[in-house]
Amino acid sequence: MKSVVVPAPPDEPTVPAPLSEAPGQPYRERFAFTGSLRARAARGTVINTAFSVALGVLTLVKGFVLAAFLSRADYGIWGLIAVSMSALLFFKQAGIGDKFVQQAEVDQEAAFQKALTLELLVTALCVLLIAVAVPVLVWIYDLPQLVAPCAVIAFALLVSVFQAPLWIYYRRMEFARQRALQAVDPVVGFVVSLGLAIAGTGYWAFVGGLAAGACASSAVAVARSPFRVRLRYDRGSLRDYWSFSGPLLVAGVAGAAMAWSASLAAKLDLGVGAVGVITLAYTISSFTDRVDQLVTGALYPAICAVRDRTDVLYESLVKSNRLALMWAVPFGIGVTLFSPDLVRFVIGERWHPAIIVLQVSGVTAAVNHVGFNWTAYFRALGRTRPLAVETVAAAAIFIAAGIPLLIVFGLPGFAAGVAGQAVAALVMRVYYLRRLFPAFRFLGHAARAFAPTVPGAALVLAVRALEPGGRTLAMALGELGAYVLVTLTATVYLESSLLCEALRELAPPTQRPATAV
Repeated sequence: MKSVVVPAPPDEPTVPAPLSEAPGQPYRERFAFTGSLRARAARGTVINTAFSVALGVLTLVKGFVLAAFLSRADYGIWGLIAVSMSALLFFKQAGIGDKFVQQAEVDQEAAFQKALTLELLVTALCVLLIAVAVPVLVWIYDLPQLVAPCAVIAFALLVSVFQAPLWIYYRRMEFARQRALQAVDPVVGFVVSLGLAIAGTGYWAFVGGLAAGACASSAVAVARSPFRVRLRYDRGSLRDYWSFSGPLLVAGVAGAAMAWSASLAAKLDLGVGAVGVITLAYTISSFTDRVDQLVTGALYPAICAVRDRTDVLYESLVKSNRLALMWAVPFGIGVTLFSPDLVRFVIGERWHPAIIVLQVSGVTAAVNHVGFNWTAYFRALGRTRPLAVETVAAAAIFIAAGIPLLIVFGLPGFAAGVAGQAVAALVMRVYYLRRLFPAFRFLGHAARAFAPTVPGAALVLAVRALEPGGRTLAMALGELGAYVLVTLTATVYLESSLLCEALRELAPPTQRPATAV
């Protein structure tokens, strides 16, 4: 891959010329708004990230609330279903929506209909694969009760194809409409899941919520679609999409193999309860991944529009990553510090084996945020091969080392495997980022991200070293409050310039300083 050399920037990257005045940038065909693309991207990143974090918190809360109603066995069965379905849905990693955002055809309605057709074909392949694989999964796990939930999920998967009109709002950077329509799925899913859990339906609480959310969201998306929802097949489009999507499919297969091998090994060696522990821990990483995807999503259409301006790309990478790390690092370290209290005072002692896995997941969630949105830049440039290489490397490390550790040492071994694959992924990510942006300094970037969390974590550890025995809920809440307050204060102090810049971009255009871009 040919490196693109950019000048080494100071701590704050040099602000480029206003994007709305950038020569040779044909991004006006994409968007209906006027003014600075930079301001639009900044507002989308901050406002829509806050909106999306709220939805992510809803999903995270659902995972822990349902844990209070469900047994470890029920949670484990859902974990097997979720992981197995994820492993069978690797075709959905093709990134058809991302390619639709990247393309610049003259007839956008035709482009949407072609993308919708390809999405339906890919989904149909997934459903066919599910139909073939479910009997095999029943035989492997010796769980006949997997058949009905998998059938419902396959139906919901086909229905979810008709959420594709959301891509149109995404490409146009009409984030408020896009996020409002996206909110239908998790909100409906949460309500239905909670009701089913209270009714005592076990793992069907997850399945019913998933199906209800997919159906409701698809119905609303079709009703609000700016383009006609119809099918249009074009062989040339298939070739074009394949060159973009092929490496993403490889990455999807590698990720699915990693998740499925962990669940299978845990089920066969430790029982279905261990799968429940792994699934609960996965709630943390899925929450951070969801937020990552939505933060990156706010930038991706703008990145596609200015993909030939390396200085702008570098600035957006650094600043958006610093904004995300402000919450991600405190969240991840907080999970590590307070996992024992979460088990003891919230979800119950039956989840005690999950503590070590939750703690390691918290640390890896924090570390994984360093350069987390690198994938958007390589997708925008059409260089998807590095994404496949990173995922394959991480999967190879986990399968070669993590699975044997799980078998020998149980859940602590699984936690060690998770840490190992996270390190492998981070190394590959930094390697490719340095090739694209030679000015990127990983150690300095990481140190700056973790610095605000250090005082709060040190205070919590110091208090615990001095506190008497017999830990109470009041002690845990007091330490949590102190951790949040100290970390928030340190973040505001150390990142005040970036926070002020973000707040300025939130101001209405008539109130924004004339020098802002």
